Amino acid sequence: MSDNAPSPPESPLIRIRGLHKHFGDLHVLRGVDLDIYRGETVCLLGSSGGGKTVLVKHMVALLEFEEGSVQIDGVELSNLSERALSPIRKKVGMMFQNGALFDSMNVAQNVAFPLVESGITDDTELDRRVREALEIVRLPEQENTMPADLSGGMKKRVALARAIIDRPDCVCYDEPHAGLDPVTADTIDKLIKCLQNDHGITNIVITHDLRSVFRIADRIVFMKDGKVYWQGTCKEMQTSTDPVITQFIAGNDGNGDHWND
Repeated sequence: MSDNAPSPPESPLIRIRGLHKHFGDLHVLRGVDLDIYRGETVCLLGSSGGGKTVLVKHMVALLEFEEGSVQIDGVELSNLSERALSPIRKKVGMMFQNGALFDSMNVAQNVAFPLVESGITDDTELDRRVREALEIVRLPEQENTMPADLSGGMKKRVALARAIIDRPDCVCYDEPHAGLDPVTADTIDKLIKCLQNDHGITNIVITHDLRSVFRIADRIVFMKDGKVYWQGTCKEMQTSTDPVITQFIAGNDGNGDHWND
């Protein structure tokens, strides 16, 4: 190959083509096409019920495939058995909206849960991995704390530690800012960017918090009527004249005061 020849395009970490999903008569996903590349932070926006969470759940194979293709690192998910899906699921962690912590388990047990489920039983290994994950989310020495004794923001960070304990390539976040005050939401944003910049993790964030979006996103994907309606950078969204985009920003208090934060 010539030294001046263009480099081949990067293969996406996640490649979605023609994805459809029905729940009864409700057609939620209507042929979604989307590529997610390594090391980027992508924010999924759109009105409630637009299919964002359903789309992300297909990325971690939590929903049965109906029509279309989802590939993780070149591997097609729809044809895999549950056993074959296990190593692929480790590539994509999930932080659920409410944290989904087990109330009867302490922090260490909650964070270690994915490792235990995968068959790791060595206590020394589990303790080391838990400590590492809690250090990353800035919750050192909280191993013995029970979920009932944690603040809302701390619960989110424990859930994030659990999502990264298996060292995934990508983490999906379902409304990570929900129920948090602005200061605590800022802490979550800093952790998301830390995972991207310091640990090379790809982030996919479902959120309605435009202040956070304009601070963390490398790319914004706007969904409407079960499809990808628009995608672009923060600057491109801020300057868009598309009436759907401008109406969404206006409806989310996007008056521009925070665009240069």
